[in-house]
Amino acid sequence: MDRPQAHSARLAGNFDRVASRYDLLNRMNPGYRRHLRISAQRLELAPHARVLDLCCGTGLSTEALLGVYPSAQITALDNSRGMLDVARGKPALAATRFLLGDAMDPAAAGASGPFDALFMAYGIRNVSDPDACLLRMRGLLRGGGRVVFHEYSVADNLRARLVWNTVATAVIIPLGATLTRSTELFRYLRSSVNAFDSVERFCLRLRDAGFQRVAVAPMDGWQRRIAHTFSASA
Repeated sequence: MDRPQAHSARLAGNFDRVASRYDLLNRMNPGYRRHLRISAQRLELAPHARVLDLCCGTGLSTEALLGVYPSAQITALDNSRGMLDVARGKPALAATRFLLGDAMDPAAAGASGPFDALFMAYGIRNVSDPDACLLRMRGLLRGGGRVVFHEYSVADNLRARLVWNTVATAVIIPLGATLTRSTELFRYLRSSVNAFDSVERFCLRLRDAGFQRVAVAPMDGWQRRIAHTFSASA
């Protein structure tokens, strides 16, 4: 197994181990679900749009999309079987088509475009090659289709970085350990956010991948300047 595949498999395994408690953890995060819904609203879609929800996890992002676009046709993909099992068990998501697969190559998992929109929450910093992933994502969109990334970025803001690391170290890692008896995923979460692009750098990646009308909008609460909505068009 090569390094990108090993990384993907290890990360999927870590998510498998916490899947049963994942929604409980996120309910303790002020604004988590509301922020997902805000980013979903920023897609600005027609009612019956075809949407691909990448790195859907337990379906919290899928719930946000359906809350804004109840008539949307949603395909949701994740690389963790355990997380998908939780998502598939939610009655509100019964009409969603779920796929097990790597966000690096959604088409290989059966996510055939063109889609009107792609939504990716907390996923792009976890892929092995962000630039290749973005190119493949753009290839799945119809002309003029929309993409939104709901993601952390703290590299270009010292205050945001300090807040993030304080919360991750004092709250997220200990709470995760208490509820799941594991710290590996939550330590990875802290480090992956620290290692991710600055806002400016990620916007440049989107433009280099051929996306247009690239824009960034903030969240509120403790995640202001930490979590962002990155939007663009194919």
